[in-house]
Amino acid sequence: MQCSLAGMASLAVAPIGLSSCTAGKKDEKPCGPDINISFQEGIPPGNSLNEKLDFMESLGVVGFEPGGRGLAGRVNEIQEALKNRNIRVAAICAGFDGFILAEDPAVKEQFDTSMREIIAAAGELGSTGVIMVPAFNGQQPCKPHTMDTRNYLCEQLHELGEYAVKCGTTVILEPLNRGECFYMRLVADGAAIARDAQSEGVKCMGDFWHMKEETSDYGAFWSAGTKYLQHVHIASRGRRLMPGEDGEKDDYRDGFRALKEMGYDKFITLECGTQGERKDTVTAAVELMRAQWAEV
Repeated sequence: MQCSLAGMASLAVAPIGLSSCTAGKKDEKPCGPDINISFQEGIPPGNSLNEKLDFMESLGVVGFEPGGRGLAGRVNEIQEALKNRNIRVAAICAGFDGFILAEDPAVKEQFDTSMREIIAAAGELGSTGVIMVPAFNGQQPCKPHTMDTRNYLCEQLHELGEYAVKCGTTVILEPLNRGECFYMRLVADGAAIARDAQSEGVKCMGDFWHMKEETSDYGAFWSAGTKYLQHVHIASRGRRLMPGEDGEKDDYRDGFRALKEMGYDKFITLECGTQGERKDTVTAAVELMRAQWAEV
């Protein structure tokens, strides 16, 4: 599939918002980018994409993270829906078939074909990248957890990353918790694999829900740093609901401090459910995130 180069700027990802602070006074916090909040498609209320985007605009949400399944057939729909809006396509959430560490050649071929199709569509949409996990615990038969497998993964990711660069986007490795993924659990794991893939098109992300495996949110984000951190997911820290639905547990300031220090100007996407009235819990989540971002 031929790739559009229209999305090449997404590799650098220009800042969306200007800094909300002023430098120069001794008692002021250091300047940093504004928080760029993004929603997955299932987060906002609404019966159509345009209704969802209207709601997002009413909250000042600037990113939209669609799923990857069937994305190639939705490029025009999404482009039309985003016209004249201050909302950009953030990352693309998976949606491919098969998996990259499959031992079955047919399953691996499914991954190669479907992932490249999604990457090409992501480039057309100016997306920051396509999120992927090398293998979930339940995906079998899977290559064994050995150094040879890691070397193989890096080789495969190099090829995939170079293809993503041609399409104007990236591949984003997502570390999960040990209950979901044995292979890559820490942000540092994802960053190290991205480094060893030796392609500018391979990056990683952090997810506040999965980062329960980390000893420090601050350290986790800095372990990837500005070179490799391409995306962030967020949810409540007890039940994976909207930020704020788990009360005092939902403190993101340690991680936000790292993001602000590194000048992170990409997206933080809500990936979660809710047990309350969606319009209210989503609005409260956005307010909480902005308040905690302003505090650090």
